[in-house]
Amino acid sequence: MFLKRKNIWTVLLLWICFSACGYSFRGGGNFPAGIKSICITVPGNRTSETGMENIVANALDYEIFRTGKVISTDKRKADAILSGVIDSMNIETISHRGAHTSLERRVRVSISLKLTDRTGKAIWSAKGLSSSQAYDVKQSDKSATEQNRRRAISALAKKIAEKVYNRLTESF
Repeated sequence: MFLKRKNIWTVLLLWICFSACGYSFRGGGNFPAGIKSICITVPGNRTSETGMENIVANALDYEIFRTGKVISTDKRKADAILSGVIDSMNIETISHRGAHTSLERRVRVSISLKLTDRTGKAIWSAKGLSSSQAYDVKQSDKSATEQNRRRAISALAKKIAEKVYNRLTESF
C-alpha cells in the first residue's frame, strides 16, 4: 500500500512538473523576416530635451540585449537597422494645490521607429508610439523636482523600449 501511494505521488509530481498549458508572454518571439542581429541607431530628437535621444537609445539597447537578442554596433554586419525619431515630449500638471502650485506632473513622449534591412527596405514600423510617467513636484527644492523629472524620463524610456521590443517580436 505504501509503495503504491509513493508511486502515485511521484507520477503526480512528475506530471505537474512537465505539463504545460501552452501559455506564453507576448513579444517573446523572434524578430520579423528572419532577422537575427540588429543595429540600433540613436534616434533623432525633435524635442527640447537635451540628451533624450541617448536615453531612449540606451533603453532600447538594454531591452533587446536583456532578452538575449544579438545587437551589432556595425550597420554593415547587422541584418537590420532600427532607426527613428522622438516626435514630441510634453509635460502637464496632473494634480495641483491652488491655481499656480503643481504637486504632480506627467511627462509624455511619442516616438516613431522603423526597422530596415541592409538594402534599406522597410520591414517594420511604428508611428506615434507613446507612453507617460508621473513625477512629484517639490515646491521648496527645484533640483529635487528636476531629479524626479529625469527619473521619470528614464522610466518612460524603459516603458517605450519594452513596447518596441514586444511589437517587434510579437507573432502575428
